[in-house]
Amino acid sequence: MIFPRSSWSDTIRQVSRFSGLCLIIDQDLLRIRPELAMAQALSAGVECFQYRNKHGSRKVIYETSMQLAGIARKANAVFLVNDHADIAVAVDADGVHLGQDDLPIEYAQRILPKGKIIGISTQTAAHALTAESAGADYIGFGPIFETASKDDAGAGLGIENLMTIRKMVSIPIMAIGGINHKNVEDVIRAGADGVAVISAVLSADDIRQSAEDMLRIIQGQKRRARR
Repeated sequence: MIFPRSSWSDTIRQVSRFSGLCLIIDQDLLRIRPELAMAQALSAGVECFQYRNKHGSRKVIYETSMQLAGIARKANAVFLVNDHADIAVAVDADGVHLGQDDLPIEYAQRILPKGKIIGISTQTAAHALTAESAGADYIGFGPIFETASKDDAGAGLGIENLMTIRKMVSIPIMAIGGINHKNVEDVIRAGADGVAVISAVLSADDIRQSAEDMLRIIQGQKRRARR
């Protein structure tokens, strides 16, 4: 059975909830339990989370995703599962984020119910246009800068490429890769609707404070852009 996708207005409402900052809870880079990292980020005002576990068993990914999905649901935050559309359905996550080598979007659309979010990682204009035409709710674009958080991320694509992609697609863009407190303002100014970060927050001595500081920078730039 193919579930009908959400309407454009529904998508905008959902994606706008996490336009700003999405914290990727990467199991490999966590120094504390994932639920504690989520709790600290929630207390800072973060409203979007993605759970990524590249090396754990599917059972562990399912169990952790179930726990995090429950926490996010109580906090009215968006929770996405990285890579695994079936696990996203099983834990009633808000959606899934898929890479170029993961399940193709057309098959994820068959198993995800109406209203669930599908994000697609993109590194090129062709990736971005294909994702939009296939019905992605947003694209992750990057790495914008070089990053050590993902071994196979490749060279940084830069701000100019982000600006080019912004002109090519109408769906929201979540920039990723090497984004920190010093460069996030430039990324938002270049047209990203939000940023997805890992080490900039997870590796900080104070996760809550780091997330709060980044949100303040992002929201400040967004306010200036509206003037």
